[in-house]
Amino acid sequence: LQVTPLSWPIGMEKELRGVYSLFEKSLVLFQAHQKQEEENSIRINDLSDPLLEKYIYEQAGHLRSDLELIEGVYPEFDRETYLKGQVSPVFFGSAVNNFGVRELLDCFVQIAPPPQESHAEARAIHPEEDNFSGFVFKIHANMDPKHRDRIAFVKICSGIFERGKPYKHVRLDRQLKFSNPTSFMAEKKSIIDHAFPGDIIGIHDTGNFKIGDSITEGEDLRFTDIPTFAPELFRVIENADPLKSKQLAKGIDQLMDEGVAQLFIMKQNNRKIIGTVGALQFEVIQHRLEHEYGAKCRYEGIQAHKAVWFRSKDKKVYDEFITQKYRNIATDKHGRDVFIADSAFALQMAQEKYPEIEFLMKAEF
Repeated sequence: LQVTPLSWPIGMEKELRGVYSLFEKSLVLFQAHQKQEEENSIRINDLSDPLLEKYIYEQAGHLRSDLELIEGVYPEFDRETYLKGQVSPVFFGSAVNNFGVRELLDCFVQIAPPPQESHAEARAIHPEEDNFSGFVFKIHANMDPKHRDRIAFVKICSGIFERGKPYKHVRLDRQLKFSNPTSFMAEKKSIIDHAFPGDIIGIHDTGNFKIGDSITEGEDLRFTDIPTFAPELFRVIENADPLKSKQLAKGIDQLMDEGVAQLFIMKQNNRKIIGTVGALQFEVIQHRLEHEYGAKCRYEGIQAHKAVWFRSKDKKVYDEFITQKYRNIATDKHGRDVFIADSAFALQMAQEKYPEIEFLMKAEF
């Protein structure tokens, strides 16, 4: 992926004087230990302007040299190229000091794409459609530790979402009303009456939702844009406190619903294996189990390369594969069979030996 700086720091660490926004052609001055305000932004279209020396002193020459180098090394920012996903703009700043953040957000508002069409099994869904539709892409337990609430995050794909209006939960084939839908801004959340295509809303969940669930005004839509990726990092999870077995089981069940990690249960010995795509998630799970559920766990290593789902139209071959690879076969949280390959070679051999079986790197079935 190509990158293109749209802002550039003036100085480093204690010598930091500010950033120059290449997108806005403006100088943003940094003042330590002060709240950064919009007034600190000075528009300088021409870098040869002597005003530069007035504000950043001897750093003016360094900035001119840096920007000249940038123009020679990096491609000029082009919005169409960005929208195709071929270039990524880079900004410099400090979230801790709230410095450079406004420039990033203001630019994003101008260059970000409008809501795009979504895809369901039956058809494409366009944001301009009148009827409401959306899907659950994330679930978060215990967002408010005092209330132990569970929030399902919904992406609005079409139409207008209205508070209190009944909508169809497609998988359950039930009508549900949402009396307190919320929008989020960092740690703050507020109840909303309407939401529009592209918006993200949170709805209270009592266990009705799974990632990928559709909500519509009546149409049976099943969105296909939410894959479950094959994890590549694995640990056996064990109970470190026998007195808290129920709490551990509940914690694992709810945290796996969030979609950041996956649970596999080995058919051979019922051992529980956590699979993730990032090593940090193991620590996060361990921390949340202890502080949100009062349970403690420990991990053991396991020889595993990748977990892949599999299916076949030939039941005889399917059953034969499970018998032959029984010690490597597990089920996921939804009861689907999974092959946990010891190595890349083992996966390749299984694919070559059983051409009638389709091995899936993501679960969309």
